[in-house]
Amino acid sequence: MISLAFWATVINYLDRQTLSVAAPVLREQFHMSNVEYSRVVTAFMLAYTIMNGVSGPLIDKLGTRIGYALCIGWWSAAAVLHAFARGALSLGVFRFLLGIGEAGNWPAGVKVVSEWFPTRERAMACGIFNSGSSVGAILAPPIVAFILLTLGWRTAFVGVGAVGFLWLLFWWPTYRTPDVAPEPTCTPPAETKLNFRETLRVRFVWAFLLAKIFMDPVWYFYIFWFPEYLKNARHFDMASIGKFAWIPFAVAGTGNFAGGALSAWLLRRGVSVTVTRKGSITFFASLMTSAIPAVLVSNVWFSIALVSIAMAGYTGCLANMLAMPADVFPQSAVASVYGFGSMGSGFGGMVFTLITGWVVDHYSYTPVFIGFGIVPLICALVMWTLMGPLTYRSPQVAT
Repeated sequence: MISLAFWATVINYLDRQTLSVAAPVLREQFHMSNVEYSRVVTAFMLAYTIMNGVSGPLIDKLGTRIGYALCIGWWSAAAVLHAFARGALSLGVFRFLLGIGEAGNWPAGVKVVSEWFPTRERAMACGIFNSGSSVGAILAPPIVAFILLTLGWRTAFVGVGAVGFLWLLFWWPTYRTPDVAPEPTCTPPAETKLNFRETLRVRFVWAFLLAKIFMDPVWYFYIFWFPEYLKNARHFDMASIGKFAWIPFAVAGTGNFAGGALSAWLLRRGVSVTVTRKGSITFFASLMTSAIPAVLVSNVWFSIALVSIAMAGYTGCLANMLAMPADVFPQSAVASVYGFGSMGSGFGGMVFTLITGWVVDHYSYTPVFIGFGIVPLICALVMWTLMGPLTYRSPQVAT
């Protein structure tokens, strides 16, 4: 079951990264500045933000099997539509449609984990399915660059987008909920039925949203801007981007498993869930500060190595963040809570993306890398100071 979520995440990132790899060509063809390109990316983030708040409750209501299928069917169709773009405006519209569907992948994946895995295994399970983002990002540069150079960018969007429909042929007849539920969480049985309004009264939900505002935009910067950085700041051509842009994403894949392994190791030694999750996130957030020297060194390969460490730090953080809603809430509310929290991800992504485009146009990539090396530490600070313990609190008394 977790392999199905893994492959859905691979496809999610193949579809998402097709624009990133094709961006140098599309920007020349459509005459887009950094600010205009940032607006196209922001169109995706706007839809992603809105639908994170919708897709989670929708998946909780419809069930994992139907909800996941609807999401991937929608975003696969939207990915194919990119081939019909005629300029920045139409490209932005299709990115908006893509964001509507792609927002459901993580609430659905988190719900798969909550249905099939006990507390001690959740961070690793989340790391496994989230490693699909790294695999998809690894595959995108060589695959998309090859198709683009041989058949054109329109064919690249159609070919990659069609893969999602193949996934549906496996998902629909295969996925089921387990016959025996995993070991219960700390949620009292008497309060396992929560409506979405009640969950919003729990302090964890708002602190989680705020933490994601300062964490996820770092990843969005790498996936949407890293090929552009290699081209404009490090003078890579399209063939070189296809050969080397996948390297940081390959290293990032190790962070998913390292994050899950560290969490599982601490839990086996009797460390509380609260200290385990927050401590693991703090450790991996500190690795993300390697983005600062990455932009300052002159050697491009050393720069790529430092970016790789930063990206592995992010995935180590996310493996634990993905597990947190299931630590606090029952299965019936997990997708809703994660989806609402991820609205912070989309909001932060929009704001930081627009800032990135403006700063790069007016200054350089240097202040951008420095900023994205610092903001993960703010995420960790929010968790330690505002989130409270990772135990269930009754909505009647939560603040």
